[in-house]
Formats: sequence, structure tokens, C-alpha cells
Amino acid sequence: MNTTPTIRPARPHELRAVAELRWQWVLENEGTPVTTRAEFVRRLVAWAGEHASSHRCLVLVRDDAVIGMAWLAITQRVPSPRAPERAAGDVQCVYVVPDERDTGLGGRLIDAVLRLARDLGLERVTVHSSTRAVPAYTRHGFAPSPRLLQAEVGSRPGT
Repeated sequence: MNTTPTIRPARPHELRAVAELRWQWVLENEGTPVTTRAEFVRRLVAWAGEHASSHRCLVLVRDDAVIGMAWLAITQRVPSPRAPERAAGDVQCVYVVPDERDTGLGGRLIDAVLRLARDLGLERVTVHSSTRAVPAYTRHGFAPSPRLLQAEVGSRPGT
């Protein structure tokens, strides 16, 4: 059929496909997983259910097949006298299957996440991007910020 892909919130039965996409992303970008594929799929599906209020998953679907995903992590911020309700977002795990890349679908996912962030009233959205994807994020409104700093606090070899 090969219809035009649609973007929408992931449905519970699609989370297994989302987990498979995340598995594939890791294989393409980070090397060897530390768990089995089946265990990872089970854990991601359970995790998504437990974190549905703080992590929204959008899927890119063509003919009932999930061909892409993007997550928006929502963080509540400390209230301010000028804004008692505050939240920010972080784009995570944007992925489009290899056969569908370089057709603008990743950009459509980015735009959909930004629309969701606006609809939720978020103050800002950040992303920690791969080098390859920086131009795509820049085309869709992301820019470096001189005030957004980061410290790597994860375990490092030898520390």
C-alpha cells in the first residue's frame, strides 16, 4: 500500500515495536547491548508504562508498521513567583528506520515533538544530539545556548 506516514502518540500495543527501534538504534550507534533483545523489549515496555506521565512517545507509522519514534521527556521545574507552574522538555531517542531516512521524516518527528511541547506549555526543549543529526535539529529551530551547560557524571573507566 505504501501510504503517507502519520505521526501520533504511541499506542500500548506498539511499544514492543518502539523497543525494537531503540534496540536497532543502539546497535547502529553504540555497539554491543548489555542485555538480551527480549529482556530489553520487556523492560522498555514496562518502563514506558511506568513513566507515561513524564515521557511521551510519538511514533511514525506507515501501513500499520512503526517506522520511527521520538520521545519527549518532561521535567517539572521549580516554581517561580512569575510562573508558578513550569516545565521543560528534552527530545530523546529520535529514530527512523534506515530505508526511510533522508526523506524528511525525521524532521517531521522533530516538528511533532515541538508541537507537543508547545501544547503542553513547556518553557523550552533541549536535545543531546548525535553529530549526524545536528543539522536536522538546527533546521527545525534548535540553536546552541551559551547558558546551557552539562557535566558528565556517569562512571568513567579508572574513576
